[in-house]
Amino acid sequence: MASLKDARRVVVKIGSALLVDGATGALREDWLRSLAQDVADLKARGTDMILVSSGSIALGRGVLRLGRTDLALEQSQAAAAVGQIRLARAYEEALAPHGLLTAQILVTLEDSRDRRRYLNSRATMGTLLGLGAIPIVNENDTVATDEIRYGDNDRLAAQVAVTVGADQLILLSDVDGFYTANPALDLNATRFDTIDEITPRIEEMAGDAGSGLSKGGMKTKLLAAKTAVAAGCAMAITEGSRANPLRALENGAPATWFTPQLDPQAARKRWIAAMKPSGEITIDPGAARALKSGKSLLPAGIHAVSGQFGRGDPVAILDVDNRTLGQGLSRYTAQEARAIQGCQSADIEGILGYPGRAALIHRDDMAL
Repeated sequence: MASLKDARRVVVKIGSALLVDGATGALREDWLRSLAQDVADLKARGTDMILVSSGSIALGRGVLRLGRTDLALEQSQAAAAVGQIRLARAYEEALAPHGLLTAQILVTLEDSRDRRRYLNSRATMGTLLGLGAIPIVNENDTVATDEIRYGDNDRLAAQVAVTVGADQLILLSDVDGFYTANPALDLNATRFDTIDEITPRIEEMAGDAGSGLSKGGMKTKLLAAKTAVAAGCAMAITEGSRANPLRALENGAPATWFTPQLDPQAARKRWIAAMKPSGEITIDPGAARALKSGKSLLPAGIHAVSGQFGRGDPVAILDVDNRTLGQGLSRYTAQEARAIQGCQSADIEGILGYPGRAALIHRDDMAL
């Protein structure tokens, strides 16, 4: 069974019902401070932390006095615009006493569907984590319409976990795990400690949303688990309303863990290797040796470029004898790659007219 004690990079999803009092619409400040303590403790051990937090609409509707009735799209977006400011400030104020910096990231479903946006999100979050910041991620409810919405933060959290290569995803919920049936309706329902495979029978057991503030139910959590484990990320569902919920999970609080078969890096490499390449990059012997030692592909090592591809598209990597070494996701278009082939990374801005990334294919986006 996975454990937070072994975590390298963790994504934690916080639902509206945990963060906002359903009766008053006020922020649960004591609970948030306890969560901040958990985050600080894990961060002190060297664990990268990313929080995917609901709550902007729930906070904003209280300020705007919109009540608890269903909101029209424009009302939800207005509530999100008001609440998002308060949500970001709340996390900043909760984490600052621990010496932790926060960063706000707003996304929509389109950002993960579009490969270029996906790679930009991955690079931004990776840079923030490298600088020691805590990214606070939420759906961009102020602009998202139904066709570009995740609609729930369970699946958004799973996508963020995939994007940043997390090895663990924690869904803080109003239940303490995945049950054979809805435990509120069936007294004979039993909780799974671990689920190694999401079978059709497991899918039949999933119920619907329960909380008035939350849009996620067990069906969305199961979809999140499918996404996470396919990317090599273990996922836990645990009850989150108690103080210090992450510490409680680490100390053995009830939970259901979904176990992956691969680690995140291996799963990502397999995903990249399975893509159909849109072009080819031929590299010189020195670059080939560098790749085999775990380095990224720099423009200086490019011998030739063929095909037409865009940023984020998969390309085959060949040696000068036309042997396939692997493939990866290009950070430049084919036209840009041809322009900078053979040049030093420091010369990219002078050639293209704007600063670019040092590597044409980063080692994390490469399968050899």
